[in-house]
Amino acid sequence: MPTRLDRIPIAPWRCLVGAAILGLSPNAVEAQESEAAPVALTLSEAAAHFDGHSAALSGADHATAAARETAAAVKTLRRPVITASAQYLEYQKTLSVDLTGPKQAAIGNTQQLLNGLPGTFPSGFQDIAAEITAKLSQALPQLFAGIPDRLTYRYRDDVFRPTVQAVLPIYTGGAIPAVQGAARAGVSLAEAKADGVRDAARINLIRVYFGQQAAQALETSARQSRDALASLYDDARKLEAAGVTAHVRTLEAEVARDAAARALDRAVLAHQTARHELADTLDLDAVRPTTPLFVQSRPIAPLAAFLGREDRLPQSREADAAGAVAQAGVALAKSRYRPQLFAFGEYNLNRDDALPTEPDWIVGIGARITLLSNVDRGHTLAAAREQQAAAADAARAARKTATGTTRRAWDLTEGARRSFLLLDSAIAAAEENLRVQRVSFDEGEATVTAVLGAEAALATARAQRIAAAYEFDLALAGLLASTGDLAQFSDYLSRADIRIAPEASQ
Repeated sequence: MPTRLDRIPIAPWRCLVGAAILGLSPNAVEAQESEAAPVALTLSEAAAHFDGHSAALSGADHATAAARETAAAVKTLRRPVITASAQYLEYQKTLSVDLTGPKQAAIGNTQQLLNGLPGTFPSGFQDIAAEITAKLSQALPQLFAGIPDRLTYRYRDDVFRPTVQAVLPIYTGGAIPAVQGAARAGVSLAEAKADGVRDAARINLIRVYFGQQAAQALETSARQSRDALASLYDDARKLEAAGVTAHVRTLEAEVARDAAARALDRAVLAHQTARHELADTLDLDAVRPTTPLFVQSRPIAPLAAFLGREDRLPQSREADAAGAVAQAGVALAKSRYRPQLFAFGEYNLNRDDALPTEPDWIVGIGARITLLSNVDRGHTLAAAREQQAAAADAARAARKTATGTTRRAWDLTEGARRSFLLLDSAIAAAEENLRVQRVSFDEGEATVTAVLGAEAALATARAQRIAAAYEFDLALAGLLASTGDLAQFSDYLSRADIRIAPEASQ
């Protein structure tokens, strides 16, 4: 029966079943092992430790917190902006007044007054008054000659101007709601990304946690095969010495034993790699997993029970949030066509030293509209609408992809479960076949080839069983993640009725 190892989506099983990396012996590998005592952890304990030490999760949490702070920052965009400023000024003012016209008018008016003045006196005094006014009229131009035709005044001073200004947005054309909506969508986007990072990290933890146990079990199986073939080689030598079998059969058994030894070397290396990967993931020196690989004998829920949950997935929520950001972009682009209305005010805190033209305080309402912009607003709006359409298409594609992922994950999970159950009878048959072949070989009735074939069949069945259990656990995690229910993985683990304890693989 095929092992379906090529269908495992996460771990490269060639490392676990014997892909050659280095030609080291088991003793050389064991000499390189860390002397630190491994930390025994259940899967839940490993997950809790990982959550507290993962830089990826911490980074995602910081990004989410930053998005929340940004959204909180723009909630107050409708508040007034109040600023205080202070200026120290040194200035000079020159005033110039033209007195030609007023001086001529003053001379004319004075002359008219003098001409009428003698008639206001009694007749006996009119001649005297007329003589006096005549002399005054003659002296009048000289009297006004002292007044300049132009008066110039120059003033120089220094001023300290502390002021408080306030601007209150009344209507922004929809810009403020657009910015606030984009910030809220940014929070949803960051939360969805954080959940995606968390799910990916948790699946990877499940992969390396159970991967170490799978590698350990495969090493145990490889060691059993090596020991069995070594025993077969010893028996072949004895039979050859007794003249029962030919020397070529002994050589055949020797070749098989050496091949099994090399396979054990590769299995030891794969186990060592798996141990290091789990330890590095948890930032520990060494880890001993205590939660065994598991499989449930009863079928999992039908595929229909896992479909229809696409809206809960991080990738779908992320796409929806991106659509909300694009929608806010459309609203912001539209606001550039609309007028803006605002209130403003300013108060001078040093009115005694103010400039002559400066008010003590001022309040008002202003309006502003862009008539011509150096950025084409029509193309900007069109681009925003295209972004919105792209986000909508991405959301639909994300849901479609999620449905396909769920289908494939369900097939993998149920297929691994069935393969595991069928392998129980295969292992029992392979063990019985090997026993019969060994008995026949010891009695000189079976060939070495038959025994080697039986041993290889048993080793393959054992490896397939381990692989099927590992595949079931990984596929189940992928299935639950594809429906947004990865937190239920521990529930499936607790209800599982078949377990492959790490101690059993020693």
